[in-house]
Amino acid sequence: MDVTGTTMESEAGEECRFFASYSGVKLPLKLVNAIEAEALSNRNTFIRAYFDRVGTLKGFDKIVYGEVELAHRYDYHASGRLSRAQIIMLDEDPVILRFDPSGVQIPDAP
Repeated sequence: MDVTGTTMESEAGEECRFFASYSGVKLPLKLVNAIEAEALSNRNTFIRAYFDRVGTLKGFDKIVYGEVELAHRYDYHASGRLSRAQIIMLDEDPVILRFDPSGVQIPDAP
């Protein structure tokens, strides 16, 4: 990966940027306080986020003391609304949430 300021680009063409935290509870979460890649060695906790070529957040990893504590991965409907969110927390089973084209969460089938 090539490091350039606050961004890195993966082989899949996703842009990787770094943030101090996130805000809100509505998915996808909003990332706040961008961090320069060079400043990461001075931080114990940060967010490593992945964006597609048009700048849509595809997912992020919350890094705490070098370990991924929380990860989100997002898929979107053609309209740009969230269609699927996978949430992975340390030592827990992944949770997958699905959303209809209007953005309303689809309940799990019993």
